[in-house]
Amino acid sequence: MKKALIDTDIISYFLKDNTTVVRHVENYLNEFEVLNISIVTYYEILNGLMFKDAKKQLESFKNFAKNCNIINLSPKSVHISAEIYSNLRRTGQVISHTDVLIAGIAIVNDLTLITNNISHFSRISELNVDNWNK
Repeated sequence: MKKALIDTDIISYFLKDNTTVVRHVENYLNEFEVLNISIVTYYEILNGLMFKDAKKQLESFKNFAKNCNIINLSPKSVHISAEIYSNLRRTGQVISHTDVLIAGIAIVNDLTLITNNISHFSRISELNVDNWNK
């Protein structure tokens, strides 16, 4: 198994006790001891929970994130993300800026992106993706 970056949707499934995702997370933690998430995912989850005013879930997520390795953007990951976005835009296959930033972080750190959004992320040929929701 290769080290992974966990995408926003997979964290949401995990926090909702999706049994398939929980099993994959447990298997991963047996090998690597810590989950990697991007600062972009951290932002997306906080943003969603704050918008819903979900105080209990927000505290639960903050406690969860304390045990994660949160990977920041870097000039190199932003550069790669900009290249990816430009290429996708040229071919009319645009995905969101946040998704492209997450992909750049995964590529720079040589991590497999774990996501349920395979249809978007599979457009990025340099990115390794896997789905823990199946």
